Amino acid sequence: MSENAKKGFDFQELMESVQNLDPNNYGSWPMPVKLVLAAIVFVVVIVLGYFLSVTGDYNTLATHERKESELLSDFESKAFKAANLDQYRAQLTEMENMFGSLLDQLPKKTEVPGLLEDITHTGLGSGLEFDSIELGTEVEEEFYARLPIEITVLGDYHAFGSFVGGVAALPRIVTLGDFTIAPKRDAVTGLLEMTITANTYRYASGKKAADKGGKRGGKGGRK
Repeated sequence: MSENAKKGFDFQELMESVQNLDPNNYGSWPMPVKLVLAAIVFVVVIVLGYFLSVTGDYNTLATHERKESELLSDFESKAFKAANLDQYRAQLTEMENMFGSLLDQLPKKTEVPGLLEDITHTGLGSGLEFDSIELGTEVEEEFYARLPIEITVLGDYHAFGSFVGGVAALPRIVTLGDFTIAPKRDAVTGLLEMTITANTYRYASGKKAADKGGKRGGKGGRK
């Protein structure tokens, strides 16, 4: 190898050249220095471009992974419902049957006199004396109508308890509440007077129930 070639690869000479570089005159820099500087700039540009590109791809990947997780959860939920569809249908049929059974326990308007007769027989059978039994004003609710019956009877605590138990055992739905018990003012036998409200119910098949049902049906149809 020639002496000029050895000088071209003299590291010490290269370092001395770097130390003597004029930052205001790039054109006067030695070729090896220019090549090293160009290589450094190239590497920096490549690294920055790589990280910027990878960062964007990473964010996109994270977004797709979240979407995949949401879709997987939705799929699992729908698959579970589909696998248990027959069971849900059986439960729906059972609830419809239970609802029909409850409706059968609600008296129709034509059955109210018979219900009053049952309450009267229950009270007499419990040893009570009826002072009055009056129908109140029917109250329309969402899907049913409530008819209060104001009852005033005379008797003792044992007879009152027997009467309440007998009414609860009737085949029709009847609830008792808002009662007061006090001594009978003009009674010389020591009997007590009980005033109690019995509520009986019927299915509201009129306009109000139809309107409620229509609104619910409309909401279901828009889904």
